[in-house]
Amino acid sequence: MDRIAFEGVRFRNAFVTLALCAPSRAAFLTGRYNHLNGVASNFRPFPTNNVTHATLLRAAGYTTAYIGKWHMDSQRERPGFDFHASFIGHARYVDPPFIVDGTNVATKGWIDDISTDYAIEFLKKQKDSAKPWSLIVGFKSPHGPFDPPARLTNKFEGELARTVPNLDSPPPFRGPVNTNPLPPEAKEPSGKVKVNLNYFRCIAAVDENVGRLLKTLDDLRLTENTMVVYSSDNGFYLGEHRLGDKRSAYEESMRIPLLVRYPKLGVKGKTVDELALNIDLAPTFLDYAGVSVPKEMQGRSWRPLLEGNATDWRRSFFYEYFWEQQRGNPTPTLTAVRTTSAKLIKYQGNDEWTELFDLSRDPYETKNLFNDPSAAALRRELETEYDKQRAAVGYVVPSYAESSKPFEVARPLNTIVLEYRFDKDDGNGIIDSSMRSNSGANKGTAAVAGGGRRFDGTNYIDVPKSRTLDPAVTSWTVTVQLKAEQPDGVILAQGGEVNGYCLSMEKGRPVFTVTGNRDRSSVSAPQSILGQRATLVASWRDGKLRLAVNGPTSNEAPLKSPIAKQPTDGLQIGADMNSKVLGKAKPGFSGVIYYVGLYSGELK
Repeated sequence: MDRIAFEGVRFRNAFVTLALCAPSRAAFLTGRYNHLNGVASNFRPFPTNNVTHATLLRAAGYTTAYIGKWHMDSQRERPGFDFHASFIGHARYVDPPFIVDGTNVATKGWIDDISTDYAIEFLKKQKDSAKPWSLIVGFKSPHGPFDPPARLTNKFEGELARTVPNLDSPPPFRGPVNTNPLPPEAKEPSGKVKVNLNYFRCIAAVDENVGRLLKTLDDLRLTENTMVVYSSDNGFYLGEHRLGDKRSAYEESMRIPLLVRYPKLGVKGKTVDELALNIDLAPTFLDYAGVSVPKEMQGRSWRPLLEGNATDWRRSFFYEYFWEQQRGNPTPTLTAVRTTSAKLIKYQGNDEWTELFDLSRDPYETKNLFNDPSAAALRRELETEYDKQRAAVGYVVPSYAESSKPFEVARPLNTIVLEYRFDKDDGNGIIDSSMRSNSGANKGTAAVAGGGRRFDGTNYIDVPKSRTLDPAVTSWTVTVQLKAEQPDGVILAQGGEVNGYCLSMEKGRPVFTVTGNRDRSSVSAPQSILGQRATLVASWRDGKLRLAVNGPTSNEAPLKSPIAKQPTDGLQIGADMNSKVLGKAKPGFSGVIYYVGLYSGELK
């Protein structure tokens, strides 16, 4: 990263317009605010008809590629890109499953090393190509659970962080419970504080991979004509304002690194202090590629800043965040305006929480001046600027933003919606006998004489999402007849870690798990069925999970939270290939499955 800054330009005041993974990536791509680009939370797929710098560059003759983290709920598509090697959601740090041009591929190694490998292979293929190209590499790091590669396990061992003035300045939405000062034991005798060193180890690994990419450009003699941009989708709290994560409108959340190198500019070691935004990336790429920038894009090309001839640059910008239905997330819907020297933050429905900061005197945002008579002039100035910027970006709370109102679970269809007997399958097509047309695609399972499919732990059946396969209902029943040959494995799964369900084997015993708004509930059978032909009936109704083995008697457990909405992920039989319902990777099923039935409702 230092090399990019030394050989290019470092922006010292770069920000996002919404500090959250998927929304910010959508803003980088589209050059538009999230209230307009279709992605207001992590749980929205990216609209496939969005106009992005990638779609326009491809139309202009560029080869486009997306590698690494995409997020956008659990979306598999990468619209606008000729090639992609990516993964679902956050994936896992070690041996993550990738999607390469739509095909699931098993990998070995640390996730961002693997993304870099794919990126290097793409670059090598462009060396002798007559076409220009555009490549995005999305690193997972540094994202929780912050698992660095083994080679950096002990890097920075024993290091401490310097303290900052806002560690004891909680936000108004956290309430009085967080107003107590940090306990003395939180600080070391040196006055420094402990910090999550794995966070920095992950960043160090990213730095290594950035170096690998720069070296590849050198080796391929592509450096001179390639613009390299390094940035991030958001900042991150490491205890400032008593917060972790990002989302809110304080500096640690909305600030991002931004480094740009383009040797043809002839600029090295330059710093820029003007306000730069993530929505500026798309117009910048298009500008330098000679492609017209659509008027719908709200960002501005950095060309005047990079070339040193900016005469009328922005001195303020609008910030937004939409409440996201996620366990442990306290951050409400909010908006803000930030100028070059001050900030006004408003919280929807809570005027008493409004905050005003003079950043020139209080860069750590420790003193709220909103009700301070001595700051009346600053308040009037910022309120006027807020209204101006809000109108300029056309701010609205979009229909696709998540509602904070309690949701109502839908009633079931009270009918069978999928039935696989495995006796009339057609080649690679698995026939649905329910008449609901929910047929599946065979991914390597073998037919068994008399009906059934054999699974070896790596193959599975993929069933696409459909209107009738919607488990966001008050009751749902899964029936499976099988013979397990290994004690652990996923029998079937639909959805993911936010909303979904999974029937699995754990130490020979069947387990039924449901996630609703990330709350996970499970019920287990008391006995092992390993090596036995068994019929499992798993269901939820009346706030309870039930699991029966070979008969009407079932084990029960409380259902903490029902599935709130239809999962983006489809159904897999024999594996969980997408976002993990169990929160972690688990082997596929080994054995024979003779029958699978899904009933929308209570099967009596």
